[in-house]
Amino acid sequence: MKKTWIIALIASLVLVLSACGSKEEDGAGKKVYRFATDASYPPMENMDKDEIVGFDIDFLAAVMEEAGLEYEVKNIGWEALLEGVRTGAEFDGAISAITINDERLQSYDFSPPYFESTNMILVPEGSDIKSALDLKDKKVAVQGGTTADELMTGIMGDGNSSLKKFESNALALQEMASNGVDAVVADSAVVKDYIKNNPDKKFASILDTENFAPEYYGIAFPKDKELKALLEPAVKKVLESDKYKEMYEKWIGVEPDMTRLIETK
Repeated sequence: MKKTWIIALIASLVLVLSACGSKEEDGAGKKVYRFATDASYPPMENMDKDEIVGFDIDFLAAVMEEAGLEYEVKNIGWEALLEGVRTGAEFDGAISAITINDERLQSYDFSPPYFESTNMILVPEGSDIKSALDLKDKKVAVQGGTTADELMTGIMGDGNSSLKKFESNALALQEMASNGVDAVVADSAVVKDYIKNNPDKKFASILDTENFAPEYYGIAFPKDKELKALLEPAVKKVLESDKYKEMYEKWIGVEPDMTRLIETK
């Protein structure tokens, strides 16, 4: 009786361990790679009812199909996304309009760049703001922890109470719509999309290439993991495909200018 109980206990433990080991695999036994995104960044990623949609989501789907890998995407906050990918404990990668820069390269590996962007200023029509330097003494909203935050902190000064930092661009834009700030600084795709979808709000955009340099998005990975090498050829293949142009026109509304993007690959 005692021996039978021990055998049953061992069998139960084996089943439990097997179940734990299958959490990262699909029914066919293939590894399912886990990606994080902050779906509050249209047109790059946002929620459409209970579905995550956007340029980044279509791009990742094309890359993973090209690589022949299974994956899933989870919508979480920006800060949680960065931490979850940095440690590698919860996610194998992240795609969420993540700019590749020297600071992030110390904590993450990145895919080849797949999207060129720059920060842009959103102001009410008729505003006296003409450039980024005009924002120094204004009230400005940004998403905290982004390159817009870094740029405006550099212009306005660290700890400046007139620089309002929000958890998402949606909240920063909402602050602007309620006249709480004089301007919002965010990626150009976000600003253009907001103006297009809110024509009644009478907002205008300012592109200041002297103070806001081009930026390039990449898929972020934990340091020294296999997935970066697995996806690198697939990213390059998708960038060279008609599929990339189609998704760019679908979400951004124009044909992509690949000149500088191809040079940075």
